[in-house]
Amino acid sequence: MSKTANLYVRIEPELKEQAESILSALGIPASNAINMFYKQIILQRGMPFELKLPEQRVLNFNQLTEKEIDLELQKGIDDVKSGKIKESKQAFADIRKDYKL
Repeated sequence: MSKTANLYVRIEPELKEQAESILSALGIPASNAINMFYKQIILQRGMPFELKLPEQRVLNFNQLTEKEIDLELQKGIDDVKSGKIKESKQAFADIRKDYKL
């Protein structure tokens, strides 16, 4: 049996809970998942997934054509029709949380 080393990390409790819930459903202990992650880093000689900033697209309505404006408005209408809505208080709370405001 090989020797082991300890790894101490700080992680957001909610993130840890959600990840460990999924790992539990898969029957994988967290320590095994971390070992697999490290082995993939070695095999890939880097992160085992793509790291990039999400495309940041701020709409400037002054630069959009009428057709592009209509498409953006239609996206909002489609979201409302499909139930992808939330109360404004919750939306602003989510923004403050996500951007640590």
